[in-house]
Amino acid sequence: MNRFFMRKFLTFLAVVVMASSMNAANKLDLKSITSGAFAAQKINGINSIQGTDQYASISQDGKQIIKYAFRTGKKIAVLFDVSKTKGEKIDGFDSYIISPNGNKLLICTKRQRIYRRSYKAEFFIYNIKSRELKKLSAGVSQQVPVWSPDNQHIAFVRDNNIFITDGDHEEQVTTDGKFNRIINGIPDWVNEEEFGFNTAMTWNADGSSLVWIKYDESRVKTYTLQLFKGLEPEKKEYADYPGSYTYKYPKAGQENAKVSLWSYNLTSKATQKLDMPLDSDGYIPRVKCTADKNTVIAYTMNRHQDTLLLYRINPFTGVSRHLLTESVPKYVKEEAMGAIFIGKQTILLPSDRDGFMHLYLYDMNGKLIRRVEKGKYEVTALYGYDESTGDVFYQADALDPHDRQIYEACPNGKVHCLTDQKGINSASFSGDYHYFINVWSDYNHPYVYTVRNSKGKVIRVLEDNKTLLEKVREYGWVKKDAFSFVTSEGVKLDGWMVKPADFDPAKKYPVIMFQYSGPGDQQVLNSWSAGSMGQGGAFDMYLAQHGFIVACVDGRGTGGRGADFEKCTYLKIGDLESKDQVETALYLGSLPYIDKDRIGIWGWSFGGFNTLMSMSEGRPVFKAGVAVAPPTNWKYYDTIYTERYMRTPKENPKGYATNPIERAGKLHGALLICHGTADDNVHPQNTFEYAEALIQADKDFKENYYTNRNHSIFGGNTRNHLLRQISEWFIEYLK
Repeated sequence: MNRFFMRKFLTFLAVVVMASSMNAANKLDLKSITSGAFAAQKINGINSIQGTDQYASISQDGKQIIKYAFRTGKKIAVLFDVSKTKGEKIDGFDSYIISPNGNKLLICTKRQRIYRRSYKAEFFIYNIKSRELKKLSAGVSQQVPVWSPDNQHIAFVRDNNIFITDGDHEEQVTTDGKFNRIINGIPDWVNEEEFGFNTAMTWNADGSSLVWIKYDESRVKTYTLQLFKGLEPEKKEYADYPGSYTYKYPKAGQENAKVSLWSYNLTSKATQKLDMPLDSDGYIPRVKCTADKNTVIAYTMNRHQDTLLLYRINPFTGVSRHLLTESVPKYVKEEAMGAIFIGKQTILLPSDRDGFMHLYLYDMNGKLIRRVEKGKYEVTALYGYDESTGDVFYQADALDPHDRQIYEACPNGKVHCLTDQKGINSASFSGDYHYFINVWSDYNHPYVYTVRNSKGKVIRVLEDNKTLLEKVREYGWVKKDAFSFVTSEGVKLDGWMVKPADFDPAKKYPVIMFQYSGPGDQQVLNSWSAGSMGQGGAFDMYLAQHGFIVACVDGRGTGGRGADFEKCTYLKIGDLESKDQVETALYLGSLPYIDKDRIGIWGWSFGGFNTLMSMSEGRPVFKAGVAVAPPTNWKYYDTIYTERYMRTPKENPKGYATNPIERAGKLHGALLICHGTADDNVHPQNTFEYAEALIQADKDFKENYYTNRNHSIFGGNTRNHLLRQISEWFIEYLK
């Protein structure tokens, strides 16, 4: 057989093998996807133990908390076992908090979600040595318990008031807390959601004083969500007449809660307001403990969020002193503010002041010691600072915007990469910084947990998810392909693509574009989490098995490429983002294997907003689209998020006028809108008003409402139903 015929034969054989493999592959179904059948194994509840080379984690069966040695992997001790407690008895638990000296645990049970980060729960104090388990409080469920540094007391919140207990005796610190009026020690809805925290109090260094933020939201306007009987769960109290949930929600340009800082002296039992400069409409996004009992650090931010100030405050005298100022063009990123590290002698501040997010080291008087590292890349997470050596540990996208590696920056200026596989790496360091648990994944491989030493050498593998990897192969999953293109405006954009397993380049395929597109977000990351609904892109694989190409492109305004790229959408949210998705559709439509007349787009939340903006951008490139829980006019959304990027409607009327409602008459393509009727984040008002605008513009559309569901739209069969509506919508209009 000559070479020509040999090549032809081998090609034929490869096609046959591939076809038989495809035919043998199991078919994905939505029920299995939404039930978590393709969820990766994870190691839960990892907590490094202060100052040691040990960590604790929750056992696979969820019944124990076990302490391990980083280096050897040896099980050192069972810290907690639900079956072996003395005193109180519980069947299981949700999470735990270790006391500073490691001798006690706070066990969290019966968690009841409030908003995204807040919850009520029943907490128990557990003595590891005696195995005695007792309730934190005799009262109803508690919020945000915080150990004192001396291990003697626990502060917590109940009904918007602060309490302190030593395990035997409980005292009430505040009495003015009242729903929709005064909140002590926990943030209100907008501060929780947009500043990314749920605890607004801290102890001082020796546990002799408690400091907290008070929110007076009495003048904030309310929003009311209507509640129905529903199912899964069933609310029988609303069987005949609907009920409601009314809460404070400040919309863009409206009045915020008034914030103030307070302290309580455990010795004198005195409560006082702390004196700190603050704009009348300013924010206090954090209060932090230091190593000095006479000092806590509070952050303030102006309403435009372009200036962050740190103050040293004496909790006993109330006197404050300015420590440092972070002022950058347009806005200070929330995640940078949240990542500030307060050490014993130093402060590490992330800042994009030079156009990229980098780390700056200050002393406790606010004097700059040094810039930790530099380059045209973004520091994306800060893991800690070893003050004994001067080494800083962090995550960065130094290789490319879609990659994350773990780095060590030394005081002599040298930087060492501690990971060796392209993809997304994240780390949990030991208390002495001698070891870390690394979690790695890429587009096509689920999470691998390894223990590494301080030089990055792998000591052992904790979890490799090989079982899941074999399972997805059995289901015929295909690889995500990365691609890039340049728009008509000369902007290079990056994306990923999933093709059907039997892809034939001679055919023309319909395309479904998924995107989020929100400020600083990235969907194009070389990670197992990449994909429209997680689980390695299971939903995207499902769509690919139905003959679609699925693509995702991060447009202007997204993260990983520096401040200029990310902040170019300032004051005009939705304009450039929608142009870039239209440009993506035009590029995809130019490819020989894509049918330019059968392109769809969808997204959730900001992605839903940009779906509507893109379908009404003016260039009719989308035949169909689905918007889930979309904002439709930024004046309906909250103050902190919206004004960070848009300022107020009064300051920026032109920017606010660029929205889906104003563009309703330009909508092109078959549109499905889905929204939960109890969405506390993006209110259903957004979809109600947009639907009215479409009706008056004489535009056809379909809308699905999900009873009593919040922004996540899940519970019972809900998520399965939602994904079926999305997939069938595209099957109907694109196939």
